[in-house]
Amino acid sequence: MLKGLFESSSPFTQLIILGFCMVTSFLLTICIGVIFAPLILGIPITEFLNSFSNSGMEQNLNQMRYMQTLYSFSTFIIPAFLAAYLFSRTVTGYFGLERITPVNWYVAVLFLMLASIPFINLLASLNEMIVFPKSLSGLEQRLKDFEEGAQQATKLFLNVDSAGGIFFNIFMIALLPAVGEELIFRGALQKIFTRWTGNIHTAIVICGFLFSLMHFQFYGFFPRWLLGVMFGYLMVWSGTIWLPIFAHFVNNAVAVFFSCMIHKGIISEKVEYIGASFGDIPVTIVTTTVAAWLLWKIYQRYCG
Repeated sequence: MLKGLFESSSPFTQLIILGFCMVTSFLLTICIGVIFAPLILGIPITEFLNSFSNSGMEQNLNQMRYMQTLYSFSTFIIPAFLAAYLFSRTVTGYFGLERITPVNWYVAVLFLMLASIPFINLLASLNEMIVFPKSLSGLEQRLKDFEEGAQQATKLFLNVDSAGGIFFNIFMIALLPAVGEELIFRGALQKIFTRWTGNIHTAIVICGFLFSLMHFQFYGFFPRWLLGVMFGYLMVWSGTIWLPIFAHFVNNAVAVFFSCMIHKGIISEKVEYIGASFGDIPVTIVTTTVAAWLLWKIYQRYCG
């Protein structure tokens, strides 16, 4: 009955509806998640609620994982499909889910993401060099404190030894965000802003900006913005959400893999920063050239 009800609504109306779906889904899912927490985590509900007021993150790691998983489903995945149901007569058509992309193009995207790592790290390094004026020193310190807290939480998630823990991290940190964030930003928002601005390039840049802003990490803002723009073009060129989801997943999964290998002492921490130093410039130039060539080949495949 409600399918495609707001298909012809204005972009502004669709944006408000999407926001309403995200907020409502988040509140309802979190409430349901709290109710079922004792059954899933095996702890009393009072202990579950009190765990978030304690300062020790390590003692509450399972609760944090549980809430992070709920967050991905409630804020991105559920509202994205709900919005697609309201904005289109076919949910699969709205996201281009039915369009088949040859396996070799997923291989090309895999190498594209790997080749992009040094340049992304270089951009992140330059981003970290930004210094605020003295009048904004308080804001700068708060941003750094938030960044440090986020990094500590991420390290706790990633530093696991068991195979089960690694696979769950791939699911929670790599797969769920890749699916949910791409459905919202490239699947829904990019369509809304394309209609609103009348220009696909403007829409891609805006959605990339919002994608980076949503992470609330200023010192990784510009490389994440660039990634968002890249995912946006992959969506437009291929006509399906599967390609940007895969690219996003590869980006996240590589971080999980490197962290696991570093935690086990198999590789050096320097691997995470390849491309960020002056001595890595030759590698960065070569890999960036390869990434640019792969992007061009993908563009030619779909638009040439």
